[in-house]
Amino acid sequence: MTKIAIDAMGGDFGPNPIAEGVISALKERKFHAFLVGKTDILKPLIPNELEKFVTFVQADEVFEMKNDATNVLKKKETSIYKAIELVKNGECKAVVSAGHSGATMSLATLKIGRLKNVSRPAIATLMPTSKETKTLVLDVGANVDSKSEHIFQSGVMGEAYAKEIMKIKNPKISILSNGEEECKGDSATKGAHQMLKILDTFVGNAEGNQIFDGSVDVVTCDGFIGNIVLKTSEGVADAMNKLIKKEVKGSLIAIAGAILMKNVFKRVKKATDYDEYGGAPLLGVKNCVIISHGKSSPKAIKNAIFQALEFANSNINSVIEKRLEELSLTKSKEAI
Repeated sequence: MTKIAIDAMGGDFGPNPIAEGVISALKERKFHAFLVGKTDILKPLIPNELEKFVTFVQADEVFEMKNDATNVLKKKETSIYKAIELVKNGECKAVVSAGHSGATMSLATLKIGRLKNVSRPAIATLMPTSKETKTLVLDVGANVDSKSEHIFQSGVMGEAYAKEIMKIKNPKISILSNGEEECKGDSATKGAHQMLKILDTFVGNAEGNQIFDGSVDVVTCDGFIGNIVLKTSEGVADAMNKLIKKEVKGSLIAIAGAILMKNVFKRVKKATDYDEYGGAPLLGVKNCVIISHGKSSPKAIKNAIFQALEFANSNINSVIEKRLEELSLTKSKEAI
């Protein structure tokens, strides 16, 4: 049975939504949850019939959002530190945290370690498209000063994820830029573009709108740009939802129309709802690390756990290492 370490104290709303998400996940899938946090608070939240699938790990402290991520290595009694330790020591195969993302990334990189040939891990996230497919975008925040090599490696890791997890046989890999022409982009983007040409799956530059039109499967970019794309898209989706609700309430005809389109709205909401994805995998580290939003609902936590289960039971890390090794050898031969 797959063992998943869960930072039960890290979310913005405390342990309750996290515990609820774990309960929902246990009712649907078989796995063993290691809940890390204040045991006296966590134990009453888990039903008696599910306790055999839960191990409680005491952590006296919580690494707060206001803290600097660089200090997390000194905070050995925090829930995220102990959750990462469970994975590092081989007791668990994956970790899920809705806590401080910077602390999670730092601990994962330094304690669990990077995969062979990976310079910097990258956070990947799925974006909805108008074709009812998903586009994988990475990096969305792990590295804010990426070099060409880092963006290239993100593209390779994205290709592996698309094949192994998304089950796309021949994914279309692209690089985010301010135009489709090869000459567009900053120096890091243009450099990465040249490197990515070594991939048979590389289709060139992608503009921002192509993330959502289904024309590409993977978009690689600098973490600073990727995070802005992520937060902007979340903001636009939220604003559109509020505008629609406001306009519908303005007239009886609109209300009647909304009732008739109730199922349509449900499908659109499901396609664009963060809760349906639950979290973002940190690609490039030796074990599965899922980073969830601090405001994650129980549904989001449940789906983050499902992501962790799928990732932990896949061969994606070995595929990434093998692919980077192959490409490194190819580049070396071409340089001779």
